[in-house]
Amino acid sequence: MTVKSLVWFALGIAGGFVAAHLVNKDPRGQELFAQLDARIGEFTDRMTDAYHAQETRLSDIIDDAKGVTGSVANHASDAATHAADAVGDAAAAAKKTITSSN
Repeated sequence: MTVKSLVWFALGIAGGFVAAHLVNKDPRGQELFAQLDARIGEFTDRMTDAYHAQETRLSDIIDDAKGVTGSVANHASDAATHAADAVGDAAAAAKKTITSSN
């Protein structure tokens, strides 16, 4: 069953090439192929433009995300520094209280 399908597929491709060759010999066929080629070119141009627009959009989103994560990292670092300073100040105050009460 698979070999039979492949044979029909190959015959279809060959028949398509023969038909295209015969159509291309006629001036109307050449005009038809020129129109088809122009439409395909227009389609690929639109797809390319859409791809580049989406690529730019995603790049902007990624850049924004990098900025946000950098900002979050800076704030977290600042918070950790303030927390360490507060712990150090509390430890010094406790030490001073213990020392003065003895």
